[in-house]
Amino acid sequence: MNSIEEFKSFVQEVESRAAYKRPIAFGLGLRKQRKDKTLEVFYPLINFESNYGTAAVLYDAAGWETCENGFAILSRAALQEALGKFQAFEGDGQKHANIDLLKSLCTSDQKSHSYHELDVICYFLYDKNQAVENPEEGYFKTQCLSQLLVKPHGINCSGIFGKMNNVAWTNKGPLLPEDLASQKLKWTLQGEELVVSHVDKFPYMVNFHVPNGVRIVQGSKVRLGAHLSPGTTVMPAGFINFNAGTLGSAMVEGRISAGVVVGDKTDIGGGASIMGTLSGGNKNVISIGEQCLLGANAGTGISLGDGCTIAAGVYVTAAAKVSLYNKEKQPINLNGELVEEGQNIVKGADLNGVKYMLFIQDSLSGKIIARPNTKVIELNETLHG
Repeated sequence: MNSIEEFKSFVQEVESRAAYKRPIAFGLGLRKQRKDKTLEVFYPLINFESNYGTAAVLYDAAGWETCENGFAILSRAALQEALGKFQAFEGDGQKHANIDLLKSLCTSDQKSHSYHELDVICYFLYDKNQAVENPEEGYFKTQCLSQLLVKPHGINCSGIFGKMNNVAWTNKGPLLPEDLASQKLKWTLQGEELVVSHVDKFPYMVNFHVPNGVRIVQGSKVRLGAHLSPGTTVMPAGFINFNAGTLGSAMVEGRISAGVVVGDKTDIGGGASIMGTLSGGNKNVISIGEQCLLGANAGTGISLGDGCTIAAGVYVTAAAKVSLYNKEKQPINLNGELVEEGQNIVKGADLNGVKYMLFIQDSLSGKIIARPNTKVIELNETLHG
């Protein structure tokens, strides 16, 4: 196609087909397989609610004939056919990331590998609320999160553990755990070392994507599928699970469990823990507001509104008994009314999402106290700029 008009006409023809529907998201992926088991899929560029012309081209080249979530394998001939549709954009002085990716896939010398099979797939996402049905979808959705195309809980990841394969992640690529001994022998005899970083269904995010403006001091502490906004720093003691992360600048020295979302300018202190959907929080989605502080070894099983602080060593669970006071340190009930001491005891769940609250522990009685937080933290702008 030598003109933009021809390209537009072709896209219009594809989109007019009875079976066609614009995907919410799509992307080309490099898939590694062993014994028909998917080891990993790397999607260098995912298009989310954008580049519908490219979606139509890949739909046609892949011979895709449905509007349900799924993927198609693209041969080199199919990739070259798709690339040919973009001739009109050559030399126009604009950046075309999808065209550049197609060129790389068409011109690269994909060397054969003695262990895994490598192919190119195109994944089409039409329903982001559908549960994960295969590893290709699991890798697609987790990379949507890590590429910051959706926020945690913005795409359905349920069922992902049952579909992803357990993989030994090594310096020689992903391996099936049962093949470690034979591969160790192979590389040893060749005078090289086989080093295993971990055995898990999820790789480290840093081996796939690193969002701009993010610092991760130890790559093993962030799983693929984590959502890290610019300005986030993850220190060695920190950890961020998949479908969880930050919505702005944040200092992470504690644990952000699966499903947990942390707001802008919040500090999760060393050893601090936030219950997630996989660690006791069940289906209760916990969020931490903006400008919050969880002190060292603190923890929460309830959501915090903006400007909250939990003092070091204090753990506020949903069932915890909390004594409520006003800023004058007088006992009050949930309505802010003055009451007798003992009548001000509430459950932690009753304070779920309340803003500007300070949680401390009485050093003599050991009881947890909650009162208005008059001193909101500020992050060091030099560290998070």
